[in-house]
Amino acid sequence: MTRLPGPAARRYGKVFDEVAAEYDRHRPAYPDELIDQACRVAGIGSGDHVLEVGCGTGQLTRGLVARGLHVTAIEPGKSLIALARQNLEGAGEVEFVNARFEDAVLPREHFQAVFSASAFHWIDPEISWQKAADVLAPGGTLALVQYCGIEEPRSRGDQEASLAAIRKVAPDIAANWPAYRDLDATLAGMEQRRGNVSEVWAWLGSYDIAQDHAGRLFDDAQAAVMPKLLEHTPDEVNALLRTLSFYARLSEAQRRALARENEAIYERLGRPIRAGTVAALVTARRSTEQRSSGSR
Repeated sequence: MTRLPGPAARRYGKVFDEVAAEYDRHRPAYPDELIDQACRVAGIGSGDHVLEVGCGTGQLTRGLVARGLHVTAIEPGKSLIALARQNLEGAGEVEFVNARFEDAVLPREHFQAVFSASAFHWIDPEISWQKAADVLAPGGTLALVQYCGIEEPRSRGDQEASLAAIRKVAPDIAANWPAYRDLDATLAGMEQRRGNVSEVWAWLGSYDIAQDHAGRLFDDAQAAVMPKLLEHTPDEVNALLRTLSFYARLSEAQRRALARENEAIYERLGRPIRAGTVAALVTARRSTEQRSSGSR
């Protein structure tokens, strides 16, 4: 995911609906261990009501429903939510709401937890943190999860080659590509910012979403991570790239050129292309001192 330069870039969040079928096929599910950790932190279990913001095609929703949670899943994309309905049919208690989180009318202080997977940064940060706090029951938990790239010795050369390919094909996009940090630096930066959950999340994904007021809305920010080395064929790399927001900004010629570059990397390496990644969970508890301002 490239760094978001500001509010104007959030319109690219709409592109996922245009590639809903590929998104469903190629975006990974989220580790059971992190879902279980979020549930433990939140103190929730079967029968509890939770909200999921930006459910996509249901990659996280499936795990929440499987734990007996009653899920209200918000998703603005019509194609995405249609696939989510299809994927979760008969799976459990889930209500789908086809709306932007900013616009959705939601009950105040109703949910024991608010989950969001790889979606919270697409919401207007002047609204997102406050509204999440508003809909949480007192002491309720915000749980954010996503994958992000990390630097590690086994994949460093491959990731440098992949970024060089993007730099060659689309230098303007490469210029805003976030620098890969190693796992220790990633964790240290999150620990330094744990007084404000929005700053933790902004650091993790290089997002422009930090808000001072979020530090008053939530306490006890915690992080859990699961690093993993991925190996992909060129077809798998290119399929995944087609589901990322930056891909919509490429011309057809650039897309073909990038696919050829990835094929050339694979041929040079003589093995799958490696990528260091980490599945990360950030949780924070709604402050008992903050007063709800009402859902907007």
